Amino acid sequence: PQWDLVCASRWKVPLEQTTHLLGWTLGSVTAGLACDRFGRRPTFLLSLALAVPVGLAVALAMNFLMVLVARLLFGAALAGAFLALYVARLELCEPPHRLGVTMVAGFFWIAGELLLPGLALLCRDWRVLQGAVTMILALLAACWWCPALLLESARWLLPTQQLERARKTLQALAEDNWPQDSLLTGSILGSLLPAELEALSEGSPQPRYHAVCEIFSTRVIWKNGVILGFAAFIGSGIRHCFTRNLAPHLPHFFSSYLVLVGTEVAACLFVCLTAERFGRRAILLLCTVLTGISSLLLLALTQYLLELIVLTLSVVGTAASHAVTMLSIFFASEVLPTVVRGAGLGLVVGASFVGKAAAPITAIPNSRGFFLHPVVVIMLLPESQGRNLPQSLQDGENQRRPPLFRRPPCEDHLPLL
Repeated sequence: PQWDLVCASRWKVPLEQTTHLLGWTLGSVTAGLACDRFGRRPTFLLSLALAVPVGLAVALAMNFLMVLVARLLFGAALAGAFLALYVARLELCEPPHRLGVTMVAGFFWIAGELLLPGLALLCRDWRVLQGAVTMILALLAACWWCPALLLESARWLLPTQQLERARKTLQALAEDNWPQDSLLTGSILGSLLPAELEALSEGSPQPRYHAVCEIFSTRVIWKNGVILGFAAFIGSGIRHCFTRNLAPHLPHFFSSYLVLVGTEVAACLFVCLTAERFGRRAILLLCTVLTGISSLLLLALTQYLLELIVLTLSVVGTAASHAVTMLSIFFASEVLPTVVRGAGLGLVVGASFVGKAAAPITAIPNSRGFFLHPVVVIMLLPESQGRNLPQSLQDGENQRRPPLFRRPPCEDHLPLL
């Protein structure tokens, strides 16, 4: 009500929501490029530092146009921090732990969503709420500047031939892992690590970075990225169609909000319990089929179904579509090579936010949903369960798709120190 955003100006409200989500798209793509050129840690810290002044600009905005621009930049800064931390966290994990660590981070995200309505009730005013969120980000930024909390990804430093930085990072990891046994640490660093790095550093190689354009000259990597980006886009875009069916049954804001967050919890639990057992590709295919069937039934038979069935299909579709988006992003992070993982994953995450950005402006009467088509192309994806992360473009091109539900052969996993 502050700027009379009602009646003839009501369209400005979904415009602000869409602009904020497009800011996430812009930030994902930009941060992905920065991750592959400057590293995961600098991109994360810079994005988090930029979020603080931009967040204050939102809280102190004097007119709607200033809110629009500031919210766009705020979304871009948050997306940069999210993407850089996502990639750095993934590259620190061994294959058996990648999914579990990512899902735990997802539960922390959901915990933040659950705390947000309570914080809004305490603040009452949107400017105070924005200021409180910005202060929390400022505290996080101050804490994360400590080098010990977030090291640069050694998995990225090695294939880009930044060997001296890789040696220092691995040394710090070794000292953190065995602080009580300096003899063991010294033995490892005094024999294996320097010898391996010296063998790689013959001729004093210069750092070699890879541009996102190199993905377009590949065959397998490009195909995997397009399929997973399209799946993330559809999963995010169709979710709004299911939530619209929930609105008549949950007219109160907080009840509908809690139901939506509950479906995210269910999706996270389902992926966590099944994707490591049956593989990423099989579960992504199953979630896509569930989303498509729920959407098709609601599209064709809504007026003939009981309200309880409509409500059930809407809840199932909401959870399944969220699982599709979440698993597509995680799957992409595993199959994209390390040298272009940031940029490639930025494009996939950006595609998912483009789907979300369409939701506020698609409130068209009598449009309940649409059917999905990426079911068949998912079968073209490789399986990443239990496999080492591909490092170079050649590693990404050598990935092959096994028969569905057949577990790939076991690999020897050599953890980082």
